[in-house]
Amino acid sequence: MRAVVFVPILDTKPGAQPRDGARERAAGVLDRTPQARLEEAAGLAAAIELDVRASGVVSVSQPKPATLFGSGKVEELAGVVRIEEAELVVVDHPLTPVQQRNLETAWDAKVLDRTGLILEIFGERARTREGRLQVELAHLVYQKSRLVRSWTHLERQRGGFGFLGGPGETQIETDRRLLSERIIKIQKELDHVRQTRALHRKSRQRVPYPAVALVGYTNAGKSTLFNTLTGAEVLAQDILFATLDPTIRALILPNGSKSVLSDTVGFISDLPTTLVAAFRATLEEVQEADLVLHIRDISDQATASQRADVNAVLAELGINAEEEPDRVLEVWNKADLLDRASLEHAKNEAARHGAILVSAMSGMGLDELLAEIETRLNRRRQTLDIVVQPQEGALSNWIYENCEVISRSDLGDGVTSLRIRVSPEKRDKLARVAGASRLQTAAE
Repeated sequence: MRAVVFVPILDTKPGAQPRDGARERAAGVLDRTPQARLEEAAGLAAAIELDVRASGVVSVSQPKPATLFGSGKVEELAGVVRIEEAELVVVDHPLTPVQQRNLETAWDAKVLDRTGLILEIFGERARTREGRLQVELAHLVYQKSRLVRSWTHLERQRGGFGFLGGPGETQIETDRRLLSERIIKIQKELDHVRQTRALHRKSRQRVPYPAVALVGYTNAGKSTLFNTLTGAEVLAQDILFATLDPTIRALILPNGSKSVLSDTVGFISDLPTTLVAAFRATLEEVQEADLVLHIRDISDQATASQRADVNAVLAELGINAEEEPDRVLEVWNKADLLDRASLEHAKNEAARHGAILVSAMSGMGLDELLAEIETRLNRRRQTLDIVVQPQEGALSNWIYENCEVISRSDLGDGVTSLRIRVSPEKRDKLARVAGASRLQTAAE
């Protein structure tokens, strides 16, 4: 489909406060250059294979309630739409239903705002039943707010029920009611999905391996890094939102210990709140993780702004990256795209900020990353030695289900010596089950 992309840049008065009040997110938007925003918007359009014929930054001195742009600018952009024979116009800014309708009339083309475009991408990428339900829910919530009288059929009325009849309800009211009913049905289905996911998570918690979650701005290289670390084959392409559905694999750490690594949906600036809410079940993998790896594309000039955007979404999930530095580890990816001077600077900055500089493509820094993951995961866990008698089958079974068994030695006559790694929460229970005097701190 032929498309054009316009990125409105709203002039802000000196000293004006951001409207949404989200300090970090607003800082990210303000730091991002118009050219960077234009490239990202074009990338979003390319993610669903739109044929972008033209794109440009449009300055908006005073937003108009009816069209966002001034009347003269609307006519000017209409000329671009006609020349390029565009069937779709992407406006990289939130549009009200009235603004969307008026622009479609003025340009004689379908108009999508940023939220609508992201929803289209998510709709195309979702593969699992849960992902499709989440996308459909976000779509319906978005659609419900767009029900304006753009079409004549929405003004017709249907007859009421009963002896007196009456005016009945207009088509727009019928559509709104049908949307509401479908939303309620999907929410119930998602509640069931969340319960199922909670059961799966509970069963994984019985497996004594800590959880690590990858988060980051879309196209930061999370899936490529995930594949490199785990040997998985998750789709990894140089496009925005290449993968949506979470993937979980085992991760073997340098000294033989294990963890569970999950790849999650990428974040983006101005991510629609409906999508954050819809994907909350998926993002619970992040909330439950023992360690969160924040993957950053260090070669991107907007990396600082992207960091603020990701931290803002993490804050919505109850994870404060600034106050929980031991739980959130920044991984600066795509070091292979830096020139020599930039690479040296990035190395110094990474060391200063406690980050790990890596390249998922070349393998640079991955050994250091795995070692740091293991160090952080084991920081809270204690390594113990315990001798188990042959008649203590229940104790042995409990240890294997709740602790990580590092090594096992047979002492003869069915007696075994186990070296285990256990979390503080389960150590107390182990002490009660086995007896505190039998637990010996292992010499690492």
